[in-house]
Amino acid sequence: MWPFGKNTTDRIKDAINANPVLSPLGLNVQEQGGTVKVVGQVQHQSQVGLINAVVGGISGVKNVDVSGVSVLEQASAPADVSNVQMGDIVQQSAGAAQFDEKAFEDQSRIAKEVLSAVRGNGELTDNPIDVLQSGTSVVLRGAVDSDHELRLLQQVAQGVSGVTGVDVSGVSVRAGAKELSKEKDQSTGDTVYTVKSGDTLSAIAQKYYGDEMRYKDIAHFNNISNPNAIQVGQQIRIPG
Repeated sequence: MWPFGKNTTDRIKDAINANPVLSPLGLNVQEQGGTVKVVGQVQHQSQVGLINAVVGGISGVKNVDVSGVSVLEQASAPADVSNVQMGDIVQQSAGAAQFDEKAFEDQSRIAKEVLSAVRGNGELTDNPIDVLQSGTSVVLRGAVDSDHELRLLQQVAQGVSGVTGVDVSGVSVRAGAKELSKEKDQSTGDTVYTVKSGDTLSAIAQKYYGDEMRYKDIAHFNNISNPNAIQVGQQIRIPG
């Protein structure tokens, strides 16, 4: 369960697949230590900017390398784009769907600006939050420590210029979210928990999922045959 059970690469792929313009393009994503390389082909130069915005809205991403993305400029937008409700990105002109570069670029910046605003807030800066964009609205995913922080998160996102809507249904309230999110494999973004004295798999499952019965998933994922035999100092990966 995001934000604790998905690595950075998987969350980037989720964000790309959730974007109706980028999803059909079959982009390849590789991530290492916060640097993301995207490979593939797009129809318009401004879609490269959209890749930067979408990937840059993911928590843990430090740099985006789009040198592997080639651009095939076309006079008209692909059929998929003409059906996308993203403000005025696509306009009908002379019977053909024309790609509005400026509107596209204006809207594609929003996710990164919202994430920047969240990171700039002292109470929210360490919360594991991803920002996805849907036209001029944003979809937030992740976890916060309290109901107060959830309300604050929504207010901060709504305060960003150009944002017309904020969806926080993908944000869970989880006490200790900030601390739990620090347990990361820095090379992959996988959530890795180090067993402490007194820990049990069911207690670990309760921390990450809010459901102690998910200990079975953790045991299976880590090839732990005896859930009662975990050791202090043992590192356990938390599955999605």
